[in-house]
Amino acid sequence: MAHLIAPSLLSADFSDLRKDIEMVNSSVADWFHLDVMDGVFVPNISFGTPVIEAVKRYASKPLDVHLMIVNPDKFIDDYHKMGADILNVHCEACTHLHRTIQKIKSLGMKAGVTLNPHTSITAVEEILPDLDVVMLMSVNPGFGGQKFIENTLDKTSRLKDLIGKRNSKALIEIDGGVNFETGEKYKVSSLLDYMKKTVAVISSGDLTLRDYIRKRRLYLAADELINNPDKSIIDISSEFGYSEQTAFTRAIK
Repeated sequence: MAHLIAPSLLSADFSDLRKDIEMVNSSVADWFHLDVMDGVFVPNISFGTPVIEAVKRYASKPLDVHLMIVNPDKFIDDYHKMGADILNVHCEACTHLHRTIQKIKSLGMKAGVTLNPHTSITAVEEILPDLDVVMLMSVNPGFGGQKFIENTLDKTSRLKDLIGKRNSKALIEIDGGVNFETGEKYKVSSLLDYMKKTVAVISSGDLTLRDYIRKRRLYLAADELINNPDKSIIDISSEFGYSEQTAFTRAIK
């Protein structure tokens, strides 16, 4: 599978949402990533039904919906009706996770489970064969602009091994703090290895969604350095400026 990119809707200009939706439609991006926050499971509130329905009305690409809410089971049917293609629930919010996943899949959506930084990958071991996506939070959910949690690299590697052991086809998704500053800290070679194993959700800092899509050219350049990519999605994210792009370009030459 070729690498994919899934910009977060939180990066969009909500004063002209249709314009940014159409921009993503015509871009190299593959999915829309929608972060739904309820102010209870996480401290912030994002958006609800009307916004998701509007996105679905104009989007020509799949909706990857990340539920950061309590009692997600109560709303599975609703998000299906809104047009979610991938529905991702938090392990910590589901009492009967297997039942939740089966419900999502029974409605024809792809099923994902998200693990907070403190949650062990073993929490999803028994249901890995049923999952389409496992998302690792590399920051604590609910706030933007946080630093990448270093342990996520090791956690990603261990999850990849576990997915292979369980003969699962699940993709690995990473959400939070992945940027060129992360690459500088772990060296470019380490970041490239990290990239080919994961999805990194594009989230907004000071840049607009359009800025991120434009900078996809750098990601494609980096992708050319990767041989035999794993079956995974890749989205690279977060705040980076011209000087960081230049440094990255020099590093990969």
